[in-house]
Amino acid sequence: MKINDVRVREVRNLAGKLKAVVSVTIDDCFVVHDIKIFERDDGYAIAMPSRKTADGKYKDVAHPLNSETREMLQEIILAAYRRFLEESDAPQSAEA
Repeated sequence: MKINDVRVREVRNLAGKLKAVVSVTIDDCFVVHDIKIFERDDGYAIAMPSRKTADGKYKDVAHPLNSETREMLQEIILAAYRRFLEESDAPQSAEA
């Protein structure tokens, strides 16, 4: 499995733990939208897209089938988020 693209959309809620929402393209043929990046006490973590069930609980609508794939996906997404943060902190060019 190859992650071909990671698109980060920052969430502008400074008080909340949700920092960004991400879309990933897998093998140039499958996209997963609405992966969330949350800030935790020990760093950042991802949450897969989910929906609320009739009993008020949340259930993933897409997720990795094993821990190795989840770890790989999380590493790639968080690396893209760190790059996004670095680029947004960089001074903007005077050229328009």
